[in-house]
Amino acid sequence: MSRIALVDDDRNILTSVSMTLEAEGFEVETYNDGQSALEGFTRRMPELAVLDIKMPRMDGMDLLQRLRQKSQVPVIFLTSKDDEIDELMGLRMGADDYVRKPFSQRLLVERIRSILRRQEAIASDAGGSPEESQVMVRGPLTKDPLRHAVTWHGKDVSLTVTEFLLLQALAQRPGFVKSRDQLMDVAYDEQVYVDDRTIDSHIKRLRKKMREADNDFSAIETLYGIGYRFNEE
Repeated sequence: MSRIALVDDDRNILTSVSMTLEAEGFEVETYNDGQSALEGFTRRMPELAVLDIKMPRMDGMDLLQRLRQKSQVPVIFLTSKDDEIDELMGLRMGADDYVRKPFSQRLLVERIRSILRRQEAIASDAGGSPEESQVMVRGPLTKDPLRHAVTWHGKDVSLTVTEFLLLQALAQRPGFVKSRDQLMDVAYDEQVYVDDRTIDSHIKRLRKKMREADNDFSAIETLYGIGYRFNEE
C-alpha cells in the first residue's frame, strides 16, 4: 500500500480526494498547509506528495524547495488554470507533474499511479529490460537504475524519477536524437498527455543539477525544433 501525502488548504478537496485515494487502495495523510506538511514529512516521508501551490503559512513552492533539500520523493502540483507560470516554475524546481483545478479525481489517480509505476520500474530489475537494469557508463556519467543513483565525474547527482528516466533515455544511445514526443513516451504513460514545455522544463532542471556537479557540463544538447541528444565525452 503506497503512502500518499495530500496537502491543500481546501478541506473539501482534502476530504473528497482522500476518500477516493483510500478507495483505490492508497494510505493517505492529509495536511491543510505547507508548514504542517513539512513537519509531518520530517517524521515520516510519504512515497508521493500531492501539493497545492497557494496555501497559508508555507505555500507549495516553498514546501517543494524545502523537500528537495532532503528527498527526491515524487511530487504532483495542484494548480489553477491561471497558474501556467507556476506550473513551469514548479517543474523547474523539481516537481514531477501537475494537475489543473478543477480536476477529475480519476485523472489524479492515474497520474499518481503512473509516477509510482515509473518509480517501481527504476527500483526493480523486473521493471525493465536487462539493458535498462544494468549499470550504465557513458564517459564521466555512471547511472545505476537499481540504486536510483547517478554520478558525474564521481560526484553524486540526485534526480527525481522523471529526470532519471529522461537521462536514461538520452544516454542509452549517445549521439542519437530523441524528439520531445519520444521523451514523453519514456517519462509518462501513454494515457498521460503533457506538452512540449513540460519536457523542456524537466531537461532544464536536469541540466542545472548536472552543472552543480560540473560547471562545464554540456553533454545534453538541444536541437531546436527537433529534440535533444546526449553527447558522450
